[in-house]
Order: sequence, then structure tokens, then C-alpha cells
Amino acid sequence: MMPEKTPLTDDHIHIDPVNGRGIEAAKDFMRAGGTHMFLVSKPSFSLGIFPRQGSDYCAVFDETLRIAAKIRETGIVVFPVLGVHPAEITRLSETMTYQEASVLMKEGLDVAARYVTEGMAVALKSGRPHYEVTPEVLTLSNEVLSHAFSLGRDCRCAVQVHAETGPCDDMIEMARAAGMDPARVVKHYASPETALVPSMMAKHEAIPDLCGAGRRLTMESDYMDENSRPGAVIGPKSVPRFTNRLLVNGLITSEDIHRIHTDTPEQVYGVEIVL
Repeated sequence: MMPEKTPLTDDHIHIDPVNGRGIEAAKDFMRAGGTHMFLVSKPSFSLGIFPRQGSDYCAVFDETLRIAAKIRETGIVVFPVLGVHPAEITRLSETMTYQEASVLMKEGLDVAARYVTEGMAVALKSGRPHYEVTPEVLTLSNEVLSHAFSLGRDCRCAVQVHAETGPCDDMIEMARAAGMDPARVVKHYASPETALVPSMMAKHEAIPDLCGAGRRLTMESDYMDENSRPGAVIGPKSVPRFTNRLLVNGLITSEDIHRIHTDTPEQVYGVEIVL
């Protein structure tokens, strides 16, 4: 069984009191044994916000911080991660050119970086579309991502990336070219072959092998907290439950759990994971 007073950290989760279960979902995480979460800002359009200038993203980020404060009242430690979802380039292009959309997304990331600098968030979120796009959109998206890496350098913070399935090896050089340490680039919804820090879905079958190989990794649920998609991607209880299941079945050790839920997030994000 899980040792008492063991931190269990969800590296990528959304909590949405307006469109989802809100604090009750966070309480489910806590009741299952969860202690720490990296609360990631949702896409602007999912909150009914349609930015026209960078400062419009403040509404998205302020809502994330408001939710974080409410979750903390339950006793959960919350680390906000703020940024601009890469799919926004597609949604924004409905009312502006792709070039204009990419400029706006960079401005939104500039705003997010100020929140990090002021100590209100611990990391940035960026990436590129995980679906097929035109060469123009891919180029512009990579420019936005490179800008995020430059901001990560300036803020000395981690960057979570949402991108296509696969290794995403080119992001190593992109980060280096921007002056950012690739060891602080986290691949959200990762697959095992990535050279970035993999944030693995809690139910991913490769976790025991990665632990056996001594790989650094974190675990996530990517819980969306939307009533229209209940339980998507997987539920808020998933990280603590799957961690405990792996331990009980002898597939990972207590040392693996400490490395996944405490050591790695501390090293990558520069935070302290304590109870």
C-alpha cells in the first residue's frame, strides 16, 4: 500500500467551476490521495473569451488563479501554469489572418510571463497543433513556441508543450536556440520516446518500463472538467489511483513514486513538493 504522507502530483489538470464539476472534482482528487496539482489554464474560447489583443488573456489567467485559490481552500497545493493553447491559432483565424493570430498568441504569452515573473504562476504553456495543418500554420506555430521558450529563458521557468504525438526531438534544439534549458521542457500527453521530460497519462502502460530504466517523468490526468465530456481525458482521481495500483501490483517502487511525484517536478518547475 501507499506509504503515509506521500505526495501525489498531477502534472496537468483543468478544474472548471463554470463548465464542469469544479471544486468537487478537485475534492475527488484529494479523496483519492492526491496532494499537489499543476492547474493549467484552459483555451480562451472554452471560457467564452475571444481575445483581440494580448491583454484580453488576463481574463483567462485571472480565472485560473481564482480557481486555484478556491482549490487551495481544500488543502490541495496548486501550481498554476498559464499560457496560450496552440489550437487557438485555428480558432483565432476565423476572425483574423494566421499571421495576426500568431502575433496575438505571442502577446498572450508575454502576459502569461508577467504572471510568472510576479510569482502568481510557476510555468508557461505553449506548443503547436496536434492535428494536421498547412505548412504556413506549422511555421507560425513553431515561431510562437520558440517565443515561449525565449520567455521561459527570461523567466527561468518551465514550459509545458502540447503538440503532436511522438518524440518532438526538434524542440530540444528550438529550446537551446532560444537560450532555454531543454531539461525544463515538459511534453504534455507524452509518449515514451520523447527526449523531453515526459508527462505521462496516469494509465499509460509504459510507466513501469520508464521507471525501470530510471527515466525522469511525471504523471497527469489531463482532466478537462467539462460536463459535455464527463471524465475526459481521464478522471481527477486517476493519478493517485493508478500510482497506487502500480505500487500494489509491484510494477513500480516507493522510490519510483518519490521520483515521479516529488523529485522530478521539483527539479523541472523549481517548486517545493512537501506535505
